[in-house]
Amino acid sequence: MRIIITGGAGFLGSHLCERCLSEGHEVVAVDNLITGASDNIAHLDSPRFSYQQQNISEGIHIDGPVDFILHFASPASPVDYLELPIQTLKVGALGTHNALGLARAKGAGLLLASTSEIYGDPLVHPQREDYWGNVNSIGPRGCYDEAKRFAEAMVMAYHRQHGIDTKIVRIFNTYGPRMRLKDGRIVPNFMRQAILGEPLTIYGDGSQTRSFCYATDLIDGIYRLMLSKENMPVNIGNPHEFTVLEFAHLVQELTGSKSELQFMPLPEDDPKQRQPDISRAREILGWEPKVELKEGLTHTLAYFREKLGVA
Repeated sequence: MRIIITGGAGFLGSHLCERCLSEGHEVVAVDNLITGASDNIAHLDSPRFSYQQQNISEGIHIDGPVDFILHFASPASPVDYLELPIQTLKVGALGTHNALGLARAKGAGLLLASTSEIYGDPLVHPQREDYWGNVNSIGPRGCYDEAKRFAEAMVMAYHRQHGIDTKIVRIFNTYGPRMRLKDGRIVPNFMRQAILGEPLTIYGDGSQTRSFCYATDLIDGIYRLMLSKENMPVNIGNPHEFTVLEFAHLVQELTGSKSELQFMPLPEDDPKQRQPDISRAREILGWEPKVELKEGLTHTLAYFREKLGVA
């Protein structure tokens, strides 16, 4: 297939580029580098790979045939979407509209990268795809949560109205090489702080929970979903749940760091629990995560040490 990957120079987008190339497809990565980095795709030396710098909120222009669009363009960490709220809303609305327009014009399928954040601060645990969520639309995180909720609604409208073969993946916390050092999410925060001997900043009392899925596991689930006949949302994530405090102690253990724990106020609307129910992914895709947290963190730690220049 000829596959367009919006946000192709981002953390997950670059891993998707690799996977699709390894499966023999032609890949066109599209990115405006607002949060992505050309370094993430610099190693993809293949005649079947190309990169186009475009802001898809303003339009997408692709010559030639297109078989599938993997729509991953969006700021995705609180640091980014709190600094770029309007751009986040635009890419969720206008960018998704443009991507769907391209899919319709080219007769292509489209997979939307949605998020566990559409569940907000959940009142149901673990989170299933039929849960409608508990989202504060006017809170500081609303720009990201509602952008993704709107994007899901638009994807389903194009599927029902125009018969486009659409997919929706709801991504739970993912980590791995190519995360930005100051991404703001828990894995790069703790890794960078531990390696540099800085205090590990824990927001709240550390009792809130998260689940962590290694990048290659997530990409495998997404690839299977792309090839499936499923059109309704599917959670992809690791259901093993850890408190933030447990995770901090694990990072200390793996890095050998003497970093102290520093407790900070909990940000507004920060979810207290986050754990995917992956029953549908198991049933429909035959997928479940394989990489244990310690193994994945070891690979990630090596990447961060290299980036920080610390042996």
